[in-house]
Amino acid sequence: MKREKPIEVTVYGAETICAGCHNLPSSRETASWLEAALGRNYGEQVRVRYVDIHHPEDKRDADFSRRVIEEELWYPVVVIDGEVVGEGNPSLKPIRRKLEGLGAERLEKSPGPSV
Repeated sequence: MKREKPIEVTVYGAETICAGCHNLPSSRETASWLEAALGRNYGEQVRVRYVDIHHPEDKRDADFSRRVIEEELWYPVVVIDGEVVGEGNPSLKPIRRKLEGLGAERLEKSPGPSV
């Protein structure tokens, strides 16, 4: 079943790495990694979007960015369909589970490590 429009995966973060995440990739690097990984698995069924929590572009992003700051969420925070599916060092398993629950279908089953 082909989706009419891509599922949006939003990565909220900042240019500075959060205090507890000093050994992890930056939020922007995480968004790029997700874009590549999810693109290989789902192609155009998924769209990854990065939002800087200090410079959101619209009201929806500003509201969620405020939540990230006020609740001291560990960024990057990965949101799909309004649900937080990853925080700090996101794992692909819950992201894939959510995407497939929303109807995304894997393009191929590639061998390799399960993340």
